[in-house]
Amino acid sequence: MTVMILSICIVLAILFVWVPSIPQNPSYHLFADQRTLLGIPHFWNVISNLPFVLVGLLSLKSLFKHQFNINSMLFTTYGVFFTVVVLIGFGSAWYHLNPNNDTLLWDRLPMTLAFIALFCAIIAEHHDLKLGIRSLWPALLVGMSSVIYWYITESLGRGDLRPYGVVQFMPLIAIPIIIAIKPKPYFPLKGLWWFLGCYVLAKVLEHFDTIIYAGLGIGGHSLKHLTAGLGIYFYGRYLFKRQTLVY
Repeated sequence: MTVMILSICIVLAILFVWVPSIPQNPSYHLFADQRTLLGIPHFWNVISNLPFVLVGLLSLKSLFKHQFNINSMLFTTYGVFFTVVVLIGFGSAWYHLNPNNDTLLWDRLPMTLAFIALFCAIIAEHHDLKLGIRSLWPALLVGMSSVIYWYITESLGRGDLRPYGVVQFMPLIAIPIIIAIKPKPYFPLKGLWWFLGCYVLAKVLEHFDTIIYAGLGIGGHSLKHLTAGLGIYFYGRYLFKRQTLVY
């Protein structure tokens, strides 16, 4: 398993060297739903971040009340994950009030840290407990650095999204593979797969933002937020309801 993870890292690193610098496309900030309601610009893209805050806070409450079936050594890892989920809600709402590269920093930073914390939790639970725990803080530093690197290079007029892309895609590729190869020691995994499915759907909704807005009258990006929040809810339910296999 460790070899597989390292192989993914090496492949992505090779792509990083091979692919030229990728600046932030200015059109990224031009979301389909531009409506102002109740004095709030881009209302639905802003308010649709509320589920992140609610689900994150409720999950933190369950975590501190020891209602999740997790190894006690992963308390910090899951504490970081659900805390930054709350911060995703605030950071994304702040970004969508005035979409630009400066505010996008505060959207991407907590989102990246959430991916990293979850990835470390999955490694710890399905592969190597000590490796997952020891990787948390160095991996969070790498994730944070990738976002800050993008922001600095963008500010200097030579934006480069490649490190951020590697940090984003590596966990997304590795997590399903790890779970498929080593589904134990927890069951059932239905809630976990629902979580991953929601994330994939959220990316699809984001991609077809304009088309969905034209057809439904609400932007795909707003639906992306709602779907991603629902996915985190499924993950929290998974932690709450799952059982440990007895050998």
